[in-house]
Amino acid sequence: MHSIYIMDLSYTNNMNKKLGGYLKEARKMQNHTLRTVEEKTGISNAYLSQLENDKITKPSPQILYKLAECYHAPYEHLMERAGYPLPTKSINEEKKLLPAFRLESGFGDLTKEEEEKLLEYLQFLRLRRSLRR
Repeated sequence: MHSIYIMDLSYTNNMNKKLGGYLKEARKMQNHTLRTVEEKTGISNAYLSQLENDKITKPSPQILYKLAECYHAPYEHLMERAGYPLPTKSINEEKKLLPAFRLESGFGDLTKEEEEKLLEYLQFLRLRRSLRR
């Protein structure tokens, strides 16, 4: 798969970290400067600096999407850290998807954590597809 989960471990290990600290960590993990991120996203380095220093705490979803793409971080994690509500899925909806990951699909026995990661990635792909429309 892609490097989409580069920030996932950081996310789970630093749940209390504010959005700014998370973004700074993500940028550094990608070995990007603020100017590099500006070039890749079109977001000014001054704005990025304000985000990283928690002077701006609720950027628009469009800004978060660009940063998620640039940093290979789950968009939902950035949205959640910025305080945006995330849609919840019903238990029935989740259970409908799980059989696709079972033996008949060639994945073999997956742990609950692996199933959750696959579902999270699938949701990310669907969200990204819907945003491009």
